[in-house]
Amino acid sequence: MASLATVTGSAGLPQPAEAAASQMWKQIQLPFEDTLYDVDFDSASHGYLVGARGAFAETNDGGNTWEARSFSNLDAEEEVTYRFQVVSFQDGEGWVLGKPTLMLHTKDSGKSWERIPLSPKLPGEPTSILAKGPGKAEMTTSSGAVYVTENAGRNWKAQVKETIDATLNRISSSGVSGASYFSGSIINQVRDDEGAYLAVSSRGNFFLTWEPGQDFWIPHNRGQSRRIQSMGFVEGDIHKGLWMTLNGGKLLVANNDIDLKKDDFPFVEADIKTGGYGITDVAWRNTNEVWAVGGSNTMYVSFDGGKSFKFDKSANNIPGNLYNVKFFKQFSNAGWAVGSNGLLLKYIG
Repeated sequence: MASLATVTGSAGLPQPAEAAASQMWKQIQLPFEDTLYDVDFDSASHGYLVGARGAFAETNDGGNTWEARSFSNLDAEEEVTYRFQVVSFQDGEGWVLGKPTLMLHTKDSGKSWERIPLSPKLPGEPTSILAKGPGKAEMTTSSGAVYVTENAGRNWKAQVKETIDATLNRISSSGVSGASYFSGSIINQVRDDEGAYLAVSSRGNFFLTWEPGQDFWIPHNRGQSRRIQSMGFVEGDIHKGLWMTLNGGKLLVANNDIDLKKDDFPFVEADIKTGGYGITDVAWRNTNEVWAVGGSNTMYVSFDGGKSFKFDKSANNIPGNLYNVKFFKQFSNAGWAVGSNGLLLKYIG
C-alpha cells in the first residue's frame, strides 16, 4: 500500500480547463466516514476495505454496496483504537494489518478471524502483508525486513540478511547522499508483481531497492534537489520502470529497463499541472492509461504512458485527500481509489 503523505488544501478549487476535464470515477457510499487506507478483492464480487478507528467493511456485489464488519476477537472499545492499514486476500484466505501492531488472519473468506502473535524481537513494525495462498503470506517491516510464512504465521523465515540501517551503517562511505545519517525507518514500501521491493527513507533523501535472492537492500541517490514523497513501479514491474513524486507536486517516470546496479536512473519529468498539491499515488491501468491522485482529492489521467496528464474532476467537489489508487487486473481491471473522510471511488471509465 502507498504511504499517507503530507498534503494540504481544500476541495473545490478551480482547475485549468475544468469544463473540459474528464469524470471517470464515481463515489461509493460507505457506512462510516473514517479515513480509508486499503481495499482488496478475493473475487470480482467479494472484497474488504480497511481504515482508521477500526474501520472495516465488506462487499458482496463488486463494491457497489458495503456493510460495516467487526472482528469477534476484538471488543468494540478495543477495535476503535486500531488503524487498519493493509488488507490482502487470495482464494478465501485473508490478512489484516493494524496499528498498534496487530495481525489478523482468516481461512474462511472473513467469516472468522484469528489473532497472529508477533515476536517482540521483530525488527521494526510490520508495514505490509500479502496473501499468497493456503497458509502462505509475505510480510515486511519498517526496518526493511522481509519474511515469508508457509504455516499461517506460526513461523516466519527471513528473506533479507540484515536490516536497512545495518546495511547503511556498513556501507555509509558508499557515496549515497543521506545514508550516513539514516534514521533507520522507511516509508512508502511497495512490492511489484514478482516480489521486488522499493522503499523511501523517512526523510525522503534517497531510496532503496531489493529483489528476491539478494542478501541486502541497495541504496540509490534520488538524483533530485526536492525530497521524495512517494515511489512505485511502472505497470507493477520493476523492470518496466519506476515512478517518483517529489515535494511540490512533481512527478517523474523512468520507463526504461532499470539497471539496479547503477545509481543513475533515467527519470523524465511528466507534464502534469498540480498547482503544487502533492501526488500520493500513481497506478497504471494498462500500458497507456495511468492515474495519479493526491492532495485536495485531485485526480489526473494520462493516455500516453505517463508522459502527460490531464485533470479529472471526479472528486473535485469532495473535501479531503486521496491516498491510494489501484487496479485489479484479475477482476476485469476494476479500479478503486481511497482517501480521507470515508472516500471510496470506483472507476467507471
